[in-house]
Amino acid sequence: EVQLVESGGGSVQPGGSLRLSCTVSGLTFDNYGMGWVRQAPGKGLEWVGAISGGGVVTRYADSVKGRFTISRDNALHMHYLQMNSLKPEDTAVYYCTKCPDPAVCWESYDSPRGQGTQVTVSS
Repeated sequence: EVQLVESGGGSVQPGGSLRLSCTVSGLTFDNYGMGWVRQAPGKGLEWVGAISGGGVVTRYADSVKGRFTISRDNALHMHYLQMNSLKPEDTAVYYCTKCPDPAVCWESYDSPRGQGTQVTVSS
């Protein structure tokens, strides 16, 4: 059974940074791309970005491009979302998710997700 567990959320002021982590078990980790999605209060799921199984290819939503960076450590079965220059509109529950294959996926909302971690950006 695939399990994804996020950590690292919290509260930060606008302009601040946070790093989210996702620990993955139950699969051959580098056989799958990995992604992040978020859900702001009262809104639907928004795809944030994804990284390929080998960690070479990444893709980001326009809303976070240049501010967020996804990386992974295949030896540790973990991937990360580094969030810089945070804005109030980044406030959301962030979920890590897996892609169906090693390629970068996009808007793969049916894929398994973790339980989520809250990120709040407020002054």
